[in-house]
Amino acid sequence: MPEYKDLHDLLEIAAHKNEPLFILILDGIEDPHNFGAILRTAEAAGVHGVVIRKARQVQVTETVVKVSTGATDLVPIARVPNIAEAISFLKEQGIVVMGVEIDGKRLYNEADLKAPVALVIGSEGSGLARLVKERCDEIVRLPMRGAISSLNASVATGIILYEVLRQRSLD
Repeated sequence: MPEYKDLHDLLEIAAHKNEPLFILILDGIEDPHNFGAILRTAEAAGVHGVVIRKARQVQVTETVVKVSTGATDLVPIARVPNIAEAISFLKEQGIVVMGVEIDGKRLYNEADLKAPVALVIGSEGSGLARLVKERCDEIVRLPMRGAISSLNASVATGIILYEVLRQRSLD
């Protein structure tokens, strides 16, 4: 199993990259298959690190490792006791924190994702926790035209991670 980092470690790792910080925060992901798929996509999209809760969220298990196809060894994962406090800390460092939720004011691809950013994805069942949502600088949404009002957490994550990659590749 990989060694967990802390939030300071993620910032240090990202500082050595030649690009704006790119952090993914997972607020309560419970399904190990979703977590593994998210880590796999995060690694492919160039995420510098993933932040998860120490409790009430799936941790890195054998299933997560298997589904991630090795991403658990490549993407630094920080565990924090409180996601809302982690968001406050990141904002103090000048990082824009954007939540992804169905009631976002703006579409995800209308947001400027070129600057240092931390994206927050909520749990499969209840989305972002109230306090987490309140701490975000902005909430963005994915367009939904069908009768179903939400996407699988790993699918939604993949869409927004690749929008960051797309916007940063235009420079």
